[in-house]
Amino acid sequence: MKLTDNEKRDLVKLIEENKNLPEKYRFLLFDESRQIELNWNGKSDDLTNIDLPFQIIEQVDEPRTEKIKLAQSSFDFYSGRQTEGWTNKLIWGDNKYILSSLKNGPMREEIEKEGGIKLIYIDPPFDVGADFSMNINVGDVSYEKKPNILEQIAYRDTWGFGADSFLAMIYERIKLMSEILSEDGTIVVHCDWRLNSYLRIIMSEIFGVKNFKNEIIWLRTNDTGAFKIKSKQYSINNDYLLVFSKSEKNNFNVQTKPFEKDYFKKFKEDDNDGKGRYYWADLAKPSMRSVEEGIKSGNIKQRSSGKYSYKRYITSVNKDGIALHNLWTDIFREGRNIIYPTQKPQKLLERIILSYSNEGDIIADFFVGSGTSAKAAEELNRKWIVSDIGKFSIHTTRKRMIATQRNLKKNLKNWRAFQILNLGKYQRQHFIYDGKVERDEVKINIKKNKEYEFKKLILGAYRSIEVDGFKTIHGKKNNNFVSIGPVNQSLSRNHVEEVIEECIKNKITSVDILGFEYEMGLFPTIQEEAKIKGLRLAYKQIPMEVFDKRATSKNEVVFHDVAYIEFKPIIKGKKLSIELTDFSVFYNEDNLNVDEKIPNGKSKLVVENGQIVEKKKDKKGIISEKILTKKWYDWIDYWSVDFDYESKPEIIKFKTLDGKIEEEWTGNYIFENEWQSFREIKGEEKLQLKSSEKEILSGKTKVAVKVVDIFGNDTMKVLKVKI
Repeated sequence: MKLTDNEKRDLVKLIEENKNLPEKYRFLLFDESRQIELNWNGKSDDLTNIDLPFQIIEQVDEPRTEKIKLAQSSFDFYSGRQTEGWTNKLIWGDNKYILSSLKNGPMREEIEKEGGIKLIYIDPPFDVGADFSMNINVGDVSYEKKPNILEQIAYRDTWGFGADSFLAMIYERIKLMSEILSEDGTIVVHCDWRLNSYLRIIMSEIFGVKNFKNEIIWLRTNDTGAFKIKSKQYSINNDYLLVFSKSEKNNFNVQTKPFEKDYFKKFKEDDNDGKGRYYWADLAKPSMRSVEEGIKSGNIKQRSSGKYSYKRYITSVNKDGIALHNLWTDIFREGRNIIYPTQKPQKLLERIILSYSNEGDIIADFFVGSGTSAKAAEELNRKWIVSDIGKFSIHTTRKRMIATQRNLKKNLKNWRAFQILNLGKYQRQHFIYDGKVERDEVKINIKKNKEYEFKKLILGAYRSIEVDGFKTIHGKKNNNFVSIGPVNQSLSRNHVEEVIEECIKNKITSVDILGFEYEMGLFPTIQEEAKIKGLRLAYKQIPMEVFDKRATSKNEVVFHDVAYIEFKPIIKGKKLSIELTDFSVFYNEDNLNVDEKIPNGKSKLVVENGQIVEKKKDKKGIISEKILTKKWYDWIDYWSVDFDYESKPEIIKFKTLDGKIEEEWTGNYIFENEWQSFREIKGEEKLQLKSSEKEILSGKTKVAVKVVDIFGNDTMKVLKVKI
């Protein structure tokens, strides 16, 4: 530290007067002050630093087969059952907590045993105008699914304060990614012109300028049809891929593209040593200067015919094609067959994966969307870890990966099992304080006040009264007590178990739990556990209408129940199959004051009491309605069967205070996906309502059936079956 006596005196005085320090002191006080950095309102180096255990909700070892499966204790890898080795990870949750838990938790050791994460690709939501809406096929019509509450919260946190809030979001996550990336790893961040310059400075700050590798320009389309002649600027048809390495040891594989037709001709000729070598005849006439230089260097030879042959040892040309540069003009955006509007072409992901990883490496994507990166990684024989905050995204990726497994199996190629995971044991304080040190008491009080106001709002919309004196119970409605789940995260088993424990302790026999989302695989099995203990437990989903003052003032907000499944076992000797017989949902969505919003002569689709309804308003303003969900299975997007549920206990790993890794049975079981059917994903199969058969030798079993609706919400039912 090099400070003059005057500077020391001025510095002490500023601190005593509680004033901000001038910018110059940042460079005088710290030896390794950053020379390149980007500042914005709210920037902080304080990272989320929590470790939550990953809970395995479901495991998919093999794609469905119509052949009868014999009751064997295990299967080997080549027959479909993976008994050991790496299992790919599909994780649902906020990637901030996922990254922190990967960094600090026991899964890091598992990752490092496989060589670490060699490539991270992310395509964050860089479009400020985008949202989480998507079109879903229902029967013969398409319905625009609105974002759920957690997705809206994520969008608000990302873009609520414009670029400042986006940069705060992405800065912390990229810093966490840098800490879990292997020393020879590479990160590729996809962005557009709006954030390119900001992100490049951020990544230079985090990874260092010397580890900048490329700014790849991807031409999304060569279509200029949308460009207006009278426009005051050129149309923007490209995105950017910012490539940084963790160190100078990063992996890179040159990618080539085929030669253009008739531009290069390949032939073989014998040299004096008798070995054949490749020469390239450049049919484009070279300049005399280049020919003379080539002859001197030995790279150009003149043949007896008078033509020149050009021997290329430089990296830009080899017998496979011309090496790519940083302008990619040969992969275009897919106009059709996409699930999300922002979905990227698989060929683009394949090129990135081939460039910066090798077979057997782990690649990661923490904004996975529809699962393109996981699909490309699986087909290129890479291991993968992917995550997303959207439950629909996780469900879509699951379907795509099962379809990918089936295709690999059909072509006699290997695949790896994959697991669907939650971040388990959510603690309320984790998601309010993020494991960070909060210095500002004002901010702490603001957070507490917001949480209190939120609970008052929910209790009022549910038409219940507030009660005090409990830890997890917040209100009462008639004879039922009310518990409100986490403010900005999914309702977890941990919260529900705390509610059950407190109810039993206080001799409460009936409780409604309110939440925006619940973790996968939670209901209705935990309701059965509560029933055994003498407690009626009901889950009610908080609708988006709670934030509309007109709806709450008119008592129009409806909290709907979890979906309901009916199925029957079909037994033939020792063979068991399952037939799905009913499925009911109780949703309401996008129907608040809808009659007022529809223009004359237009129509709109809404969800009312578990039905999708088309509302039409004629030119005179008269509304007519038509129910589009004609059959109960119109709501089903996917269903699967575990013929021997409770055969695989769910074991979580966690670190003790002294840093040791221990294991613990959660009391739950992993759903082993043995058979599944799902709706068409751009060419896949139609929904079937009866499973294939499985041979059961034990005489009895517990069958679990999981159904996922068209919005991505899952529910499960377990039934004891005697053979």
